Amino acid sequence: MSGEIISNEQRFDVSMSPAPGGSKCFDDDGRRKRTGTVWTASAHIITAVIGSGILSLAWATAQLGWIAGPTVMLLFSFLTCYTSCLLASCYRSGDPVAGKRNYTYMEAVEANLGGCKVKICGAIQYMNLFGVAIGYTIAASISMAAVKRSNCFHDSHAKNPCKISSTPYMLAFGGMGVLFSQIPDFNQTSWLSVVAAAMSFTYSSIGLALGIFKVAETGQFRGSLTGISIGVVSETQKIWRTLQALGEIAFAYSYSLILIEIQNTIKSPPSESQTMKKATLLSVSVTTVFYMLFGCFGYAAFGDLAPKNLLTGFGFYNPFWLVDIANIAIVVHLVGAYQVTCQPIFAFVEKHAARIFPGSNFINKEYDITALPAGFKPYKLNLFRLVWRTVFVVITTVIPMVMPFLDNVSGILGAFGFWPLAAYFPVEMYIVQKKIPKWSSKCI
Repeated sequence: MSGEIISNEQRFDVSMSPAPGGSKCFDDDGRRKRTGTVWTASAHIITAVIGSGILSLAWATAQLGWIAGPTVMLLFSFLTCYTSCLLASCYRSGDPVAGKRNYTYMEAVEANLGGCKVKICGAIQYMNLFGVAIGYTIAASISMAAVKRSNCFHDSHAKNPCKISSTPYMLAFGGMGVLFSQIPDFNQTSWLSVVAAAMSFTYSSIGLALGIFKVAETGQFRGSLTGISIGVVSETQKIWRTLQALGEIAFAYSYSLILIEIQNTIKSPPSESQTMKKATLLSVSVTTVFYMLFGCFGYAAFGDLAPKNLLTGFGFYNPFWLVDIANIAIVVHLVGAYQVTCQPIFAFVEKHAARIFPGSNFINKEYDITALPAGFKPYKLNLFRLVWRTVFVVITTVIPMVMPFLDNVSGILGAFGFWPLAAYFPVEMYIVQKKIPKWSSKCI
């Protein structure tokens, strides 16, 4: 550890120094030059969107049927793309090229709407992010246990029930979370998002391929136009399952709650909103193709018996080694997705702690660690970041260990937050920013 100490106050002073039009090393807000592109933004989005939620789309399609299932997926893709483009326009207040930057979703809401809506937005956003972090911990542990269970099933020729506890795997995922949570900010997670995005394509492609092979093996497309029928399930169950399916699809598409934070990593020119809209169109289009293929071929393969999770619910047993690869890819993806999801929470707490305790060395000072392998830049260690982020990861690990049923609750939280975060706030902010008259044709 070198003797050089850099305080957050010094960094804030630099970041707030005037730099009209930016410079070679700094952007127009005085912060270090952003380097994000269409591709890095797309990687962040795909990492956030193509999560393990894709594995439940065959089940969701089974509840809705061949007509409503694909139609709902297309509608959600259009809605997500449309409102995300509106939200991207709210990254800067006033002028879309030189206006004041809004670094977080809450800042965008405060700049455009203000009042109690800021607190409502913050509560919904961070509650969702916290719930998603717990959901990722549970999903990763299930995939890790599925690898062990798959090998057990193979060795016993499916005679052993192979009950595997997920607790050790939650601890393992938590350990990885503690390590990667020390990545300081969104700007430095691009490489992790690229790896995670590659893993999401890996397990999605394997699941899709297994569905296609299953259809080819049986020689028939299973399922019905209206989904699982009343009689197989009760009328009440049909309604509940339909609502669950809509929630699963909504949750699978939602990434608005971290869109502004992703956009804040993009370089300019061209304007950040222009780049973000291209990244949104690209990533949502790719996502929709995968979702449609995965959901439809999974439903065609299993019909009304489609499991809630095609890879960990053992819709497929063989080839067991390929299923293992898919589940390992899920775990690697979720390690990256966890970090992308939690960065806004980390930044929010650290920013407010620095504001409340500006003179605290524990919170504000950074120490350069130079004892790293050749080729690595010195790591800036902040003691508050080390302690606070470790505590956060421990909490999101312990809670699902004692209450594993929260996996369903986090899905409900995600669906509950879809309308305000992905629809209401983006539309309302855009109307205010562009000064669109109420009840005009454009407003409607």
